[in-house]
Amino acid sequence: MRISPDGTSIVIDAVEDSIDFIQDFIKRKLLSYGCEKKPLMQIRLAVEEIFVNIISYAYRPDIGKAEIYVSVSEAPLSVTILFMDAGKPFDPLARPDADTSGKMFMERPGGFGILLVKNTMDAVNYEYKDGKNILSIKKNL
Repeated sequence: MRISPDGTSIVIDAVEDSIDFIQDFIKRKLLSYGCEKKPLMQIRLAVEEIFVNIISYAYRPDIGKAEIYVSVSEAPLSVTILFMDAGKPFDPLARPDADTSGKMFMERPGGFGILLVKNTMDAVNYEYKDGKNILSIKKNL
C-alpha cells in the first residue's frame, strides 16, 4: 500500500482485507473538508461497492493493484473519487440496472451495488483507457 505525499491518492492491493483501510482513508479525507454524515455514508458505501467489483472482476483469481484518487472542489463543494485498475476490462455501467421489483429481486443477485452507486452519486462514469479500467464517482456536498 502506498499513499501519495499530498494524501490525495492510494495504491493498494485489490483484496478484501484492504476495504477497511480504504474506508478510513476516504472518511478522514472527507471529514477534513467538513463533509456531513449522510453524504459521507453514501460515498463510503459507493466506494465499498466499487472496490468489491474491482476485487471480484478485475483480477480474479489473481491479485492486482487498485489506485484511488480523491479530489475536492469548492465551488460548489463536491468530491470526485477515481478508481483505476489494470485488470480485465469491465464496465459495470454497461449492464442493465438490476430489477428491484418482484420475484427477480429475490432470485437473481447481482447488480444492486452499482444501482445503489448510480442512485446516490451525482455522476458516475467509466472508461477503459491505456489498459486501465477507470471509474469515477462525483457527489455534491
